Amino acid sequence: MDDTIAAISTAQGVGAISIIRVSGTDAIKIVNKIFSNKKFLDAPSHTIHYGYIMDGDERIDEVLVTIMRAPKTFTKEDIVEINAHGGIMTTDKILELLLVNGCRLAEPGEFTKRAFLNGRIDLTEAEGVMDLINSKTDISRKIALNQVGGKVSSMISDLRDELAGIIANIEVNIDYPEYEDIEEMTIEKINSNLSELESKIDKILKESKNGEILTNGIKTAIVGKPNVGKSSLLNRLIGEDKAIVTDIQGTTRDSVEATLRIDNLILNLIDTAGIRKTEDVVESIGVDKSLKLIDEADLILFVVNYNEKLSHDDLVILDKLKDKNYITIVNKTDLEKKIDDDKLSNVVYVSALNDDNIDEIGNKIKKLFNLEKIETTDLTYLTSARSGAILRKVLDSVKAVRKGIEENYPIDMVEIDLKDIWNLLGEIIGESYDEELLDQLFSRFCVGK
Repeated sequence: MDDTIAAISTAQGVGAISIIRVSGTDAIKIVNKIFSNKKFLDAPSHTIHYGYIMDGDERIDEVLVTIMRAPKTFTKEDIVEINAHGGIMTTDKILELLLVNGCRLAEPGEFTKRAFLNGRIDLTEAEGVMDLINSKTDISRKIALNQVGGKVSSMISDLRDELAGIIANIEVNIDYPEYEDIEEMTIEKINSNLSELESKIDKILKESKNGEILTNGIKTAIVGKPNVGKSSLLNRLIGEDKAIVTDIQGTTRDSVEATLRIDNLILNLIDTAGIRKTEDVVESIGVDKSLKLIDEADLILFVVNYNEKLSHDDLVILDKLKDKNYITIVNKTDLEKKIDDDKLSNVVYVSALNDDNIDEIGNKIKKLFNLEKIETTDLTYLTSARSGAILRKVLDSVKAVRKGIEENYPIDMVEIDLKDIWNLLGEIIGESYDEELLDQLFSRFCVGK
């Protein structure tokens, strides 16, 4: 990280302002080469300066330049930000001049990567930055902001400190058994402490499922037999004709995807092919895909026809839903009632044709996922798949150690296993990492962040 990087930090296109960011040891010197205000070189940190970007004797743009000296910056390096007039040609020209004069074009996420490598943030905070950029609701923004602010990091650090205390007590008891004033760390006490730790980890994982839902959305499959109005329902929910609607059974042969926002919930909707027995080869592929999506989805909207009795195909689908989060949507209430609905549960009666009672679907979903309760919590969650996977591994490891204790494992073996768990927790916040992990994580960022 001895070189100096530069990148455009604002979206390219026509706009009022564009920002070109520079970070590194020579950031101030390089910008000074192309900036008309030469007092800038010796200017105090966190000040703004007026002048022109120059290419020799040619004025390129009238700008405001912010100087921020290390270590009190995002990357803990010298940072300069050039605020120029928005526009592709001007912005690109300024970036070109910076590259000619000694900067290197930043890689995606490299500014945030430098912040991590220089100890400004940890990995959970870095992931929070990405979540903040991509947040689609106010509550997902708050979750991300808590992560950026270090609340997730503190939560994991508290677990490590608790585990470190257990390990330290074990070591003292092993190394200095003769000291009477040292609290004896019995197997029973270790097991009790680990039981408490296990409960805390389990709670974090369960609550973090809420964070994942609020941040990434709910994968929602609309399923049912052909011609019950699945595509019409999708179109009503999103307010546009995205799915083809006809009276011909089997019109939808592949899944159609769309996104719906209900308050602070994002539904990633998938309209599936109608599920029925069919001899049509193409349609049967769609049916198989629909059945697979039932297994993969977080929420199922099961659509049936108000104007028909429940068929064998309906009952087959219903049986597959018994262990899933689902809402039964009885559609076509504008027609005569023929359905035998005593076998149905969690029901909403709607008419997609007339837009009747469609809003009630959203209310049902919010109740099903307990949105009101979620919104009143402190919103400190693990939201990344990486962190969640590691913490689940930690939980399994703690359970394995407790089982080993019950099977009379030697205390020194227990100590070794606990140190491994402590290191695993460190991987979440980036106390230990490999370059491949960092490259993969920061490559998801935009250039200039």
